[in-house]
Amino acid sequence: MRVQTCALAAMLLAMPMLGSATSYVVPTTTLTAQTANNTSAANGFTLQTNGNRGSGNVSKMDVHSLLYAGATTKVYASLMMWWGQSSHINIGYTSTDPAQIKSQVEDMISRGINGVIIAWYGPNNSIDQATQLLMAEAEAHPGFTFAIMIDHGALEWDSCSGCTPQQALTAQMQYLEQTYFHSPAYMTEGGLPVVTNFDIDLNYTIDWKALNSALSTHPLFLFQNNGGFSHVLSGGSYSWVMPTTTDYGAAYLSSFYAAGIALPSEQTVGATYKGFNDTLASWGSNRIMGQQCGQTWLKTFSDINGIYSSGKQLPDLQLVTWNDYEEGTEIESGIDNCVTLSGAISANTLQLTISGNESTVDHYTVYISTDGQNLMSLTDLATGLHSINLCSFPIPSGNYTLYVQATGKASMANQMSGALSYSPSCVSATPPPPPPPPSLSLSAAPSSVTIPAGQSGNLTVTANPQSGTFSSPVALSCTGLPSGWGCSFSPASLTIGSTPVNSTLTIAAGAVSATNLPSSRRPVPLYATWLLSLGIAGLAFMGIPQRGRSARALAICAVIGLGLVATSCAGVSSAAKATATSTPTPTPTPTPTPTSVTYAVTISGSSGSSQFSTTVNVIVQ
Repeated sequence: MRVQTCALAAMLLAMPMLGSATSYVVPTTTLTAQTANNTSAANGFTLQTNGNRGSGNVSKMDVHSLLYAGATTKVYASLMMWWGQSSHINIGYTSTDPAQIKSQVEDMISRGINGVIIAWYGPNNSIDQATQLLMAEAEAHPGFTFAIMIDHGALEWDSCSGCTPQQALTAQMQYLEQTYFHSPAYMTEGGLPVVTNFDIDLNYTIDWKALNSALSTHPLFLFQNNGGFSHVLSGGSYSWVMPTTTDYGAAYLSSFYAAGIALPSEQTVGATYKGFNDTLASWGSNRIMGQQCGQTWLKTFSDINGIYSSGKQLPDLQLVTWNDYEEGTEIESGIDNCVTLSGAISANTLQLTISGNESTVDHYTVYISTDGQNLMSLTDLATGLHSINLCSFPIPSGNYTLYVQATGKASMANQMSGALSYSPSCVSATPPPPPPPPSLSLSAAPSSVTIPAGQSGNLTVTANPQSGTFSSPVALSCTGLPSGWGCSFSPASLTIGSTPVNSTLTIAAGAVSATNLPSSRRPVPLYATWLLSLGIAGLAFMGIPQRGRSARALAICAVIGLGLVATSCAGVSSAAKATATSTPTPTPTPTPTPTSVTYAVTISGSSGSSQFSTTVNVIVQ
């Protein structure tokens, strides 16, 4: 019973942790999906002695990512359709299987390939049957195209009985015209269906003009190598892998591209390849061009990028090949980059260890899982970065499994690390305080200005940011001027940003008058005392009863007294005036001094709900 109780308590304690972990990790893929065969190569296909990699997980980075920036190049794969025949090795599939054709087209599209050029060996055979299956599949994927490359073997093995090579090729071209040219998926250039050939001129003498005249639809003929550009009826030329060269075909390709650039009106079809090894081919002659762990593949793209650019485009590119397993040029199963990857976690830091040439890796992806099988991408790392602080992610407490995958460059193998156990032990840091709201100060120079009456004066108003950046304009205004005066700003609204900005304030002042000066008290005239006296007297004689005669007499005395006071004041005033009049020397009139008025003017700025102000003294004379 005690054991059961302890187990239940442990489960209850773990439940919040488990719930938090599972809510954070939302799987988007699985370990199986990231490591299993994701190509159209047969699942059971294994490593071959000529260097073909066994089926596995391959990078689906777009092949155009290996070309120069801004490339508009169309990329086509050279496709062999003879698999399943007894005269060829067993690679695990047959080319006449519609499911296999579908898988191949979808795999190519997933790698950014625009179409295929099919090695064709004449009508009414299994290769032609597979070609028709491919046509139907291409039509089901708008934008994916195909073209026919007539191999010289078509004339050797599928000639009509008693026909000359010229007649055989004419019949085959007429068959292509009737069977394939009408397809909306057939490759065209300038509205013309494209047809290439492999080594026909090397083995036969053909009148190409006569051949073309026998067709109702005249195709665009592409020939081979440098000489193909000057071939009769040439619409351009394509390059191929040259396994007997000692520089991996670099000089040959450079010369081919130069010939194509000299003839911009013709179509140039470049070539890239991983290597060559025909030791498994029944027709092989032990020709070998090493793969160099993916470097040969990258070098053929580098050769293109050194010549072409967004301003000088390579029209087309052929990948040599998609699936010639016997000559060791296939890329269907992926290209081995000889990279291995491992990881270790210490103190919440994930450290990667890479073996092999990192130039074949596009990027790294870190996956996190709660069960070791269902994965969520945590982050991507660029090549060259081999460590990451796991505390930079809000991973809840719990137990996790991490994996790191090295995603290869286009069509190269992906490599997955082993499982890494991780339990976060990060110390929660106090979040930094929010940044203060933007603030600024207003100032004016000078702080005091004197303006003659009727004229104007200028000041410079400066809005100086104190913190933050103002994205909204600050509107300027002023208050404190009397009626009739005005102020204007140039500009009237300031866009501050993070640096001080100035505006010119102009104050136009009116003339100083009594209406803008403070009011003063004036003397009461002497005649007002007489009015007061008369008023008192009136009260004395109006409506007073008989018994108030004594009050009436008192009022009469008051009137007489006030009269005497007024008379005496007037007498003093008259005497003073007489004295002043009799003075022989006149008193000089003093010169009036200008009257100045000082105003405290408030300059205000407003930006949304923020208000700012400063005060200046304006002295008007």
